[in-house]
Amino acid sequence: MKKYFEFEKHGTNYRTETIAGLTTFLAMAYILVVNPLMLSSAGMDQSAVFTATALAAAIGTLIMGLYAKYPVALAPGMGLNAFFTYSVVLGMGIPWETALAGVLVSGIIFIFLTISGVREKIINAIPVELKYAVAAGIGLFITFIGFQNAGIIINDDAVLVGLGDLRDGNTLLAIFGLVITVMLMVRGIRGGIFFGIVITAIVGMSFGLIDIPNSVVGPIPSLEPTFGAAFGHLGDIFSIGMLVVILTFLFVDFFDTAGTLVAVANQAGLMKDNKLPRAGRALIADSTATVTGAILGTSTTTSYIESSSGVAAGGRTGFTSVITAILFLLSLCFFPLLSVITAPVTAPALIIVGVLMVSTLGKIAWEKFEIAVPAFLTIIAMPLTYSIATGIAVGFIFYPITMIMKGRAKEIHPVMYGLFVIFVLYFIFIVE
Repeated sequence: MKKYFEFEKHGTNYRTETIAGLTTFLAMAYILVVNPLMLSSAGMDQSAVFTATALAAAIGTLIMGLYAKYPVALAPGMGLNAFFTYSVVLGMGIPWETALAGVLVSGIIFIFLTISGVREKIINAIPVELKYAVAAGIGLFITFIGFQNAGIIINDDAVLVGLGDLRDGNTLLAIFGLVITVMLMVRGIRGGIFFGIVITAIVGMSFGLIDIPNSVVGPIPSLEPTFGAAFGHLGDIFSIGMLVVILTFLFVDFFDTAGTLVAVANQAGLMKDNKLPRAGRALIADSTATVTGAILGTSTTTSYIESSSGVAAGGRTGFTSVITAILFLLSLCFFPLLSVITAPVTAPALIIVGVLMVSTLGKIAWEKFEIAVPAFLTIIAMPLTYSIATGIAVGFIFYPITMIMKGRAKEIHPVMYGLFVIFVLYFIFIVE
């Protein structure tokens, strides 16, 4: 096992990788609760979606770990599940079964694009400066989410966002967790983020802010209400509305995944000569996970940026993902215990991950305005639009413009021109 994952080459060991896997799982365990609740609003069976969520995450993450050997975990994506529920099913009036068929088709298309090498070529064609910008932008986005989950930043109709009630119990718990995690990280304790989550959860239960689970083990819910439902509605996807839906699933998943893989690989020091080693395998894992999830009964399954928390805890190989996958499988039986992993508990981890990811800002050539503009717009657009894909789109539109005006058109990869056109069309015809 050590030889297969090349522990010595990456300077890691079983203990570090295990803690990293645990950290990643805890940082994204909320999806086991949030995704079923969200998709149930679309009329889907909540208990079945829970099982589908856990299985899709476990299968996708296991493939990523064993086949691609990356410390990246997968699960039904936040944002994509909201689009599935509120835009497609509730907004467009499309049955959830047909929406699942759309997810299935988008996943199949992804697999073909990956096998052909198109996806890998696109990722490797992205300029290194924009890759650094994507990583930093995702860092700010994740930090923003962390502050929201903590209740430190709240909605303010007058100025969009404002300071929350710092006297609120859950907000104080999140602040406590942030302080503890920072102290552990400053002291150089490996797995500091994981231990911060554990300590925060214990303190939350001690002060009555988190309910102590009534039971430890529960029965595994049946998949029958959702399993294979997409197959019976594949014939319903041939309409203008569904084609737009499938294109949106493709677009958001493609660039969210690309951004996540680049950011996590960069943070883990796995990028080689501005290229992502085994990118094809990582993309196959992601594509297969989407197809698997759709068959089981959940929205698009994709790579999770919360994997960065595991990398921050020391994860460097696919063994980290194997541990996370095992925990997702175990969660099927121990779901009651996951109730202690609330938003305020995981918020500190997200904030710290943001701190670590923005370190790539120092690698961007800010003195070159033709580079600074698209990089800055990529970074700032992600948290402000609440979308990784939109941030990438804005930056990638400006990159050819600034480079051409600077007289550096020959340095632009042809793929970037193609992406320029696609992103412009995306804003014209898809974004509302």
